[in-house]
Amino acid sequence: MTNANPTGESVALDTAEPVSAPHHTFLERLYTGTGGFPIISRRKFFYTLAAIFLLVSLLSIAVRGFTLGIDFTGGSRIQIPATDEITTQQVEDVYAEALGHGPVSVQRVGSGAGATIQVRSEALDVAQIEQVQTALFDRFQPKDASGEVTRNAISFAEISETWGGQITQKALIALAVFVLLTMIYIAIRFERDMSVAAIVSLFFNLIVTAGIYSLVGFEVTPAAVIGLLTILGFVLYDNVVVFDKVEENTRGVLHLKKRTYAEQANLAANQTLMRSISTTVIGILPIIGMLVIAVWLLGVGTLKDLALVQLVGMIVGAYSSIFFAVPVLVSIKERWGPVAAHTKKVLDKRAGIGVAPRVPVGASAGAARGPRPTDSGAPRPGSRPSGKRHKRRH
Repeated sequence: MTNANPTGESVALDTAEPVSAPHHTFLERLYTGTGGFPIISRRKFFYTLAAIFLLVSLLSIAVRGFTLGIDFTGGSRIQIPATDEITTQQVEDVYAEALGHGPVSVQRVGSGAGATIQVRSEALDVAQIEQVQTALFDRFQPKDASGEVTRNAISFAEISETWGGQITQKALIALAVFVLLTMIYIAIRFERDMSVAAIVSLFFNLIVTAGIYSLVGFEVTPAAVIGLLTILGFVLYDNVVVFDKVEENTRGVLHLKKRTYAEQANLAANQTLMRSISTTVIGILPIIGMLVIAVWLLGVGTLKDLALVQLVGMIVGAYSSIFFAVPVLVSIKERWGPVAAHTKKVLDKRAGIGVAPRVPVGASAGAARGPRPTDSGAPRPGSRPSGKRHKRRH
């Protein structure tokens, strides 16, 4: 389809270059989604960055492993009523003096009258339990719920490795079911290539989050596993939002010669970048509040594991949905299917390869090919007449 301008030249509507946008600041371009940040064109850089994250995470998991809680490895749990005069460091010191080695962890759990100090250690026998109980009672003189000083205020619990193995097995089954349902949903909602890119992004987020846990040495507990499944759901949501915009921008792009699939996908990533940042910030604010209020102020130590995995996973997920999932999708499209051929046509057209010159409106085809050869005696077109001019007699 063409349109004639005032000079009589023909302009192809589907090849006309877009009008250059006015200059805006970085924050304005980020907010409006018109930043044109080269996400797709710099995908090799983001692939290299993702490969570094994956390599460090896998090496940490293979070399350092995970700090598993006693819910997975089995062990003993000791609880003593907490007061303002008792600190976790004092309880750890008494335990170490009684048995000659320190516990696995000591943390304050709960608040108010129900607050306790929880000691997690390797499995203890009856003699060791008696020894620790005596040392803690002699040092702190704990009181039960009725206010009476008694040794029974110090409670013990044994957790077997079998129960921890059952938790691990159920967690892996839940993860496999989640990934399978995710693939089916995205394949139905979008298409096969988007489903593959989303699953690759999910595994990237899972491995990097687990690698950070291994590298820093966070304790892996059932709460951490629950938090991991939660942030995978957040990553899925973010991927669906981004892919929905990609699908909208690339609809019918193969029938045009103005932009490539990669450029339209890059535009979609820019348009959803600010939304992804906003969603992540709003999501991590309650988690930070959980860490500050629940853990530090109220002393609810069991929430720390849940909050940490969600905080790490949401940040990694926001990065992967924009800077990893979309480039992976474009790479898949350009390697298999008609997108590669369409991209080559668009780029060739911009470079002027195989494009016929434009013909002014009203000009004949022969004029476009140049002047026709003429006889030697014929006058040239546009030349002045030769010979004498005879005046008309009146």
